[in-house]
Amino acid sequence: GGPGRRRRGPAVAAAAVLALLAGGYLLQLLGVLLPATAPVVAGAVLGLLIEAWLLTRGTALARGLSRAQLHHPVRQLLRDGLLLGGLARLEVLRPVAYAAWLLVAVLGCWAAHFVCQAVAGRVRRSRRLPVVTRNIDASALRIGTAPPALFGRYGSARLLACSALLTAGSAVTAVTGDARWGALTALGCWAVLLAGVAHLAFRLLPARRPAGEEEVLAWLDGWLAAYKPTVGMYFSGGTASAYQANMWLSTLARLDGRPVIVLRERFMVQRIEATDIPVVCIPKVAHLMRLEHSGLAVLLHPANSGKTSHVLRIPTVKHAFINHGESDKLSSCNPYAKAYDEVWVAGPAARERYRLAGIGVRDEDVVEVGRPQLEPIRPYAGPPAPGAPVTVLYAPTWEGWTDDPGNTSLPLAGERIVAALLADPGVRLLYKPHPMTGSVDPAMKEVDRRIREQIARAEARRRDRAYGPDARNTPERTRARAELARHEAALAGLEGRGPGHGGDEAERMLRQHAGASPSAAAVREAVEAWEDSHWRACDPAEHQVLAGQRPGIYSCFNQADLLVSDVSSVVSDYLSSEKPYAVVNTTGLPEEEFRAGFPTVSAATILTPEADGIPALLDSVRGTSADPLRTARTHLKAYLLGPDEPPSAVRFARAVEALRAEAEAHRVRHGRAVRADGPEPAAADSTGPEPAGPEGQPPAGASAEEDGAL
Repeated sequence: GGPGRRRRGPAVAAAAVLALLAGGYLLQLLGVLLPATAPVVAGAVLGLLIEAWLLTRGTALARGLSRAQLHHPVRQLLRDGLLLGGLARLEVLRPVAYAAWLLVAVLGCWAAHFVCQAVAGRVRRSRRLPVVTRNIDASALRIGTAPPALFGRYGSARLLACSALLTAGSAVTAVTGDARWGALTALGCWAVLLAGVAHLAFRLLPARRPAGEEEVLAWLDGWLAAYKPTVGMYFSGGTASAYQANMWLSTLARLDGRPVIVLRERFMVQRIEATDIPVVCIPKVAHLMRLEHSGLAVLLHPANSGKTSHVLRIPTVKHAFINHGESDKLSSCNPYAKAYDEVWVAGPAARERYRLAGIGVRDEDVVEVGRPQLEPIRPYAGPPAPGAPVTVLYAPTWEGWTDDPGNTSLPLAGERIVAALLADPGVRLLYKPHPMTGSVDPAMKEVDRRIREQIARAEARRRDRAYGPDARNTPERTRARAELARHEAALAGLEGRGPGHGGDEAERMLRQHAGASPSAAAVREAVEAWEDSHWRACDPAEHQVLAGQRPGIYSCFNQADLLVSDVSSVVSDYLSSEKPYAVVNTTGLPEEEFRAGFPTVSAATILTPEADGIPALLDSVRGTSADPLRTARTHLKAYLLGPDEPPSAVRFARAVEALRAEAEAHRVRHGRAVRADGPEPAAADSTGPEPAGPEGQPPAGASAEEDGAL
């Protein structure tokens, strides 16, 4: 049915594009054989249109053609050869002198394109510095602006533009019978390419190059010596894992001292959200060892990865694993944790979890610090007002790296849960799937898609009942939407005003010096204003799919009267509000064993995959029936997250200072053991094959969560 058609859709589209590509060549060949002007020109133009589509929208098909050795230059060379052959057969290459110049210029364009590619590669390598920074003045490195993108980075676009000009000039020649048009166009194109090559070559002169590797590393050493970082956050991960570090930015910024963020992947520098903290990306292991003599005493680790082992080798730094969320999943007790000096957890529950797991983490190395990020979550204020809708947040977790049963409720219960909630006309449903849903199992994406369609249909029916087809925009709603648009523009202005867009990596590094971007406080205030106006602009009963970055999960918590989720850190965080919550049991265990095996669900309503307990659950949330778990939630909150006093931020800061003092004492005791001639040579280089992660874990840099704690 529908899923089969959707799976066949891309294959049918690819076959159609390949047929058109082949058709263009056949038209050109037909024009050569006849000879005829129309097929010669039409085939060349059709080929160019297909190349433009492949460049902008058909990248997967283009990669497939390249694997078959039909690269873009090969395809265009064949097309240009047929075009010139067609012009010859049409006997339009007159005057002869211009015909000769046309041939020379076309060959010159191709030669200049390939030379430009080679020189551009040299320029890019010269601008690929051994470190990447943000919020640090890098003007001493003579970086300069990036070369024009059409010459420096976008070789395929450059070739397409040249081909379009050559084809246009040749088409005019074919129609008019005058070779001047094609020759002049080709000569102009050749001249522009030669100018681009000269511009790039000029950048390779010694005085025009950025600082070399040794000079950059000496600059880094100087900056570290001047800044004297006291505490850092170390992070390595894939493209979808930046949220694991971003959730700790505000906590890190509030610490006394001089914090720094240490990254390993170059792309991650731009994925770290707005912060005033200096960011240093050090891809190579050998260069990372320079932190040993920087004075940095403490590194905090929000996630595990294969590259974590690199920095653990530095003897002068103490390491604490702070995680990016705690849950009862097996991955929250990763054996990797024993590699750190300390493991910081929210409350007694996690300490007990490590003790029972028996994975080598000593109890004296576990430090309870709470969850400082949870301060924005508002406490429970009682059931919703009579007649007001019950806002239910369904936030299932993702499928995870393992085959553990019950990782996510989506495949077994997701659609039933959503259907049961939507069946109650007094429910407002907010659906917020995990950002990594479907990253391991594509079937989860299909379930997620069906749920979104389910909610969209229900919302369309609700609006028709509530407003009718033409009465949806009340004056109040119109004003609220205008306010939201203003906040949207203000937030876009703040984000767009930053220097993180455009140019290459080196130019962004130069432009993203301290103070160049809007402050983290300004961005945070803008986000909070956007979230506030978003909720006020919405219909109070509107069903919503909240799959984007905004509104954030904590903002959704503050809207919800009830959370429905899985065994995940979302449950622990939501419990800080002491509001009612439900957890879906898709493990196959009886309820008693499920509660005993997963402490975070002990104060939850347990839902079966059939979702048959939802009506009774909604009655308890409305206050029409007793809430027997109210006291249990209060006790469980203290067990999971620790006491309210002193505040979590205070306990976290004290833990940092205690570990820092221990690191300083270690330096004093073993000062003579630290090499004075620099760090020990590294045994590996991160520019080589990616090191494997800890046993049972994905490799470092995987485009997904490293330790699956969420």
